[in-house]
Amino acid sequence: MITAKAPGKLYIAGEYAVVENGYPAILVALNQFVTCTISETDGPTGQIISQQYQNSALSWRRQGDQLVVDKRDNPFSYILAAIAVTEEYAKACGRDLRVFKMQIDSQLDNQSGRKYGLGSSAAVTVATVKALCQFYQLTVSKAKTFKLAAIAHFSVQGNGSLGDVAASVYGGWIAYHSFDRQWLANQRAILPLPTLLQLPWPNLAIEPLKVPERLKLVIGWTGKPASTSQLVDKIALFKAEHQAEYHQFLENSRRCLKAMIVGFQTNNLSAIQDQIRTNRILLANLAKRSGVAIETPLLKQLCQIAEQFGGAAKTSGAGGGDCGIVAIDHQANLAELTNAWQRAGIERLPLTVHFVAEP
Repeated sequence: MITAKAPGKLYIAGEYAVVENGYPAILVALNQFVTCTISETDGPTGQIISQQYQNSALSWRRQGDQLVVDKRDNPFSYILAAIAVTEEYAKACGRDLRVFKMQIDSQLDNQSGRKYGLGSSAAVTVATVKALCQFYQLTVSKAKTFKLAAIAHFSVQGNGSLGDVAASVYGGWIAYHSFDRQWLANQRAILPLPTLLQLPWPNLAIEPLKVPERLKLVIGWTGKPASTSQLVDKIALFKAEHQAEYHQFLENSRRCLKAMIVGFQTNNLSAIQDQIRTNRILLANLAKRSGVAIETPLLKQLCQIAEQFGGAAKTSGAGGGDCGIVAIDHQANLAELTNAWQRAGIERLPLTVHFVAEP
């Protein structure tokens, strides 16, 4: 039996801009996981079972080397894409494809099934890739794991930066520069997968960050889920109609993130906090001009309360609900901050940063 897990993530800064080629964001991996377990089966039929879809286990069989599912409409798109890409690589490496049972368990939603916005689709993709690489005895680096999972995830979602995939693979705090997804789509159509994995991907950069000892990350959840894809699509429409304004937002975001990364490199908590506040202002201006509700009233309250305790706060990810993040001195009165959030209807999530072992 093979077991692999992948952590969830949150964006710290650089949202929206990071979907453009080469623009940076900072993300963090968290200690909530998607776990993928694989065991080989003797019969002709395999299964994929997910904790999230208890009444919808998916059966499949082999038709040659193809994995054929028994249902046309299924909720396992990211898992199936991850299986297809990883098995394509396994076959290219000379492995015989086998029949297996796969179990998926997730900690990234609450007990009622509501999503926290921790990147469950990326984490399940990464966990599936990692487990299958073990199953087929493929030795893969973090870089190659990222590329396999990115190809799979992008084939399903069709937009986004893939920063959440990077955070799930690398763990800890990372600075992520997005790559050219159109280049990937073009090369995917003409290159063998092993060749594509070996090539440098244009603009891609993933840098682990060392965090100041004084920095404490506090996460608040509004209880309202958000659709990242829909929000990103709305911003794309604004981009098409207001290109000059959008380009200015991108450049302002680049400068902000560059200064924030320097703050990490120089162990400067105040500099990091200043740029988190700047990034919040940039996102607020983008929201105002585009008409997209990035910072909801409850997220605004989350940030205002955190600022009262000396924290630098902003929305995380696409906004529109889900989580807000706070960078605060670890000696601040976190109990009082938590109580103030609770009175406002905001839940502090008991999450810590997860670091992935080398390589």
